[in-house]
Amino acid sequence: MSDYIRQQVEARAKAWEEAKALLDSAAAEKRDLSAEENQTYDRIMADLDQRAATIDTIKASVERETRAAEAMEGFEAQAKTEARSTDEAEMIRSLALGDVRSLSFEKRDILKSSTGAPVPTSFYNQVIDLARYVGPMLETSTTINTAGGENLQIPSLATRSTGTVTSEGNAIGESDMTFNSFITLNAYKYSFLTQISREMVSDSGVDILGFLATQVGNSLGYAVNTALTTGTGTVQPTGIVTAAGSGITGGTGVAGVFTADNLIDLVYSVDVAGRTMPGTGWQMNGQTIGRVRKLKDSVGNYLFSPSLTAEARDLLLGYPIYENPAMANAATSAKSVIFGHLPSYYVRSVGGIRLDRSDDYAFQNDLITFRATFRVDGNLPQTSHVKYFVGAAS
Repeated sequence: MSDYIRQQVEARAKAWEEAKALLDSAAAEKRDLSAEENQTYDRIMADLDQRAATIDTIKASVERETRAAEAMEGFEAQAKTEARSTDEAEMIRSLALGDVRSLSFEKRDILKSSTGAPVPTSFYNQVIDLARYVGPMLETSTTINTAGGENLQIPSLATRSTGTVTSEGNAIGESDMTFNSFITLNAYKYSFLTQISREMVSDSGVDILGFLATQVGNSLGYAVNTALTTGTGTVQPTGIVTAAGSGITGGTGVAGVFTADNLIDLVYSVDVAGRTMPGTGWQMNGQTIGRVRKLKDSVGNYLFSPSLTAEARDLLLGYPIYENPAMANAATSAKSVIFGHLPSYYVRSVGGIRLDRSDDYAFQNDLITFRATFRVDGNLPQTSHVKYFVGAAS
């Protein structure tokens, strides 16, 4: 498996060199790519994306196998002292068959007083893994899991104390730190219904766990990632783009497209802490990443570089790129790129994902209805840590 991943990584690096040679050749001749060259370039870009997706798929499979093995080891150890626990897939099947009416899948909360028994977590993790495929906000952010939905306040620093020279025998001056207004995280409920036939759940060959995880992951994943990216903060989370500080505004007459210098300036518009802490990176959508791959600095070096290992991400100016489909395309007045310390954005989730069933809602059609809910909020307390690029108004 590792050899195959290595081959995919090497093939991506080779394809990128081929793409650079194509662009460099056209640049040296001071012309645009021909129609045939454009087709070749698009093919190479598609190959880069396809191989990256293959690497991610293989890595996800390996992680699932590892989690399954760890779960089995823990189960075998627990079985020595306790009765055999109900398998999680069987729990969901019991829910589908009507033996159980409601289940909660959650992670441990952050309360010190919480000493409850362990709860199943693999279904929750599987859903969140799928949600990450439709957006990175649950991956790049700092996530706080709480048991209740009461308001959660997060402080942020406005100014730090300042040290000054004090001569011998003189009084030391006072310099107090100051705080911004508290950021309050609520718990907005995201939910949906999905229905399956009784025949489907009665068939022991149907993967109920995988089916429901896919439905919940895609439905909640798209909705939550979009809200955590561009939410307005009124009846939904305050998205990272909405909360980010103003970084760089593009030039006029270019339909909101950025230049290499714009992106370099965006990096240095973020304070030094936001540039150097672990987790610093970019977010943009796929179309924008395609534009980034063609950019060069003033001495002809490409700003983009593909990852050289399966564990790493593609880099832009040395920082990892996270593709976020909820980001806007480059356009006039559009915030198409953000850069900074992405874990400075806080996501608050409440009680994990809840799954309930009803036999009555679609009784006439003999359908079983499942309801999935996920309570979440997010905001950026320290806006100096993340900045955005916005296209000029004209």
